[in-house]
Amino acid sequence: MDIKKILFVDDQADFLLLMSKRIESWGYEVVTAENAQDALSQMKMNRFDALVLDYNMPDMDGVSLLREIRKINRRVPAIVFTSQVTFKAIEDGKNLNIAAFIPKESSINDTERDLKTAIDLIAL
Repeated sequence: MDIKKILFVDDQADFLLLMSKRIESWGYEVVTAENAQDALSQMKMNRFDALVLDYNMPDMDGVSLLREIRKINRRVPAIVFTSQVTFKAIEDGKNLNIAAFIPKESSINDTERDLKTAIDLIAL
């Protein structure tokens, strides 16, 4: 069985740990990064099957990070966590192939389904 590798980026260490353990429990391998620079370094060194990005980070927001990632890998599916899904966030993410925007408060319930959907989309 091919274990899918996920890059999970969030500046909140507790949330990053909690969700990465949860995603691992679903059978994925998870690599974590606490900021955009670490995430970009990981993208250059590894091949990922999907990304889970925080929208609100101090050094670079998730959509800006995804724009940089798209220069490295145009096809990797992405899910973006946000405290509040806004029209601005959705507009900012146009043309970046974001599979889902997930409100952080519902992230545990929605993430597994959306992650599987995002990974399945890339196989099409």
